[in-house]
Amino acid sequence: MNIRLLVLDIDGTILDETNCIRDSVAQAILSAQRRGVAVALATGRLYQSSLHAYDSIGSMAPLICYEGALIREPKTGFVHRHWAIEPQVAAQMLDYSERQSPSGCLSVHFYIQDNLYVSNMNDASIKYFEGSKVVPVVSDLRRLLHRATTKVMVVSDDGEVIAQLASQLNDSYSRTQISRHKSITVLEAFHPEVSKRSAVSYLAEEIMKLRPENVMAVGDHFTDIEMLQYAGIGVAMGNAPAAVKASADWVTTTIEEDGVARAIEKWILRYPV
Repeated sequence: MNIRLLVLDIDGTILDETNCIRDSVAQAILSAQRRGVAVALATGRLYQSSLHAYDSIGSMAPLICYEGALIREPKTGFVHRHWAIEPQVAAQMLDYSERQSPSGCLSVHFYIQDNLYVSNMNDASIKYFEGSKVVPVVSDLRRLLHRATTKVMVVSDDGEVIAQLASQLNDSYSRTQISRHKSITVLEAFHPEVSKRSAVSYLAEEIMKLRPENVMAVGDHFTDIEMLQYAGIGVAMGNAPAAVKASADWVTTTIEEDGVARAIEKWILRYPV
């Protein structure tokens, strides 16, 4: 094997529910780095909320966050790529929210330069941010439509209204995903080219001049599937859903059973330098 780049998801892959990296995983990552393997993170998190994990593993590679919408160098602040959502998509989501939710049952969120602006703090938003260190700013979002917005999110307790909004968005102008969080329905919208796969391929091929067979990726979520399929070695965590496991070349153990450490030992450390 000639793995030169190891790409890791954060939540459910290297960080457990206590937001900590297990010692065996940290040691395995360090051993891979000592062999000359670059270790990068690819996450759906905001840039600032990814830095703790980035620093914990001693990464020197660019950081991929917002599901691949932003690739940035934490050491210098240099931005390799930022794919912002089209302004007309953000405007359409605001229009829909105002038509369907005059009482405020929908809350629209704009992520701009790692700051979060919200149309209103409804019950769903309050629940969504419970326990989070992110401090949202209530603002007139129409005044921000000219800004480069990394992600637009809509949250509500009404899943049907969210599904209707998703069906109206044009796939050629945005990439959307719906999820559930704390019994809240969440719709996230990105630039149509945004994905962890596109970000990892850009990092590997354009920045590091590597090929897919030089990449190993580990993840546990549906948003990791394309990244695992791109990599020469795609590893699914044991705690991943069945569809994620089916997309991988190999399935490791769960995060509680040091799955990342086992994957590194099998695919990187067992081979001579």
